[in-house]
Amino acid sequence: QVQLVESGGGLVPAGGSLRLSCAASGRRFSNYGVAWFRQAPGKERKFVAAISWSGGNTGYADSVKGRFTVSRDNAKNTVYLQMNSLKPEDTAVYYCAAALTGLMRGIYEYDYWGQGTQVTVSS
Repeated sequence: QVQLVESGGGLVPAGGSLRLSCAASGRRFSNYGVAWFRQAPGKERKFVAAISWSGGNTGYADSVKGRFTVSRDNAKNTVYLQMNSLKPEDTAVYYCAAALTGLMRGIYEYDYWGQGTQVTVSS
C-alpha cells in the first residue's frame, strides 16, 4: 500500500505561482511512477503531468507544457508540481496518483490516489 497526501493548494491571482507537494508513505515509493491529475467542477478528471520512478522522464499535458514542472525527491518520498503563469482555467482540485509503471496518462492506470488539494486562480 502507498498513501498519498497532497498539499500546497490555495487561491492565487492569474499569472501567479504555486507549488504542490505529494507526500507518500508506505511501500517503497521510489519504485512508483507518479502523476498529477486535475478535476474542475462538473468535468472529468484529466491528466496534467507525470514523472518516472527515477525522475529521469517526465510528461505533460499540452495545456500546461512550458508552465508546469513535475519533480521528485525520493529521499523525502515527495513529488512536486511547480505551477507558474497560472490561468483561471487551471482552477481545479489537483490529485496525485502512483503506479508501478510510469508516465501513463489514464486515470485507470493508477492504483493509489491522494485526497486532492484545491487550486483556485482568480482573474
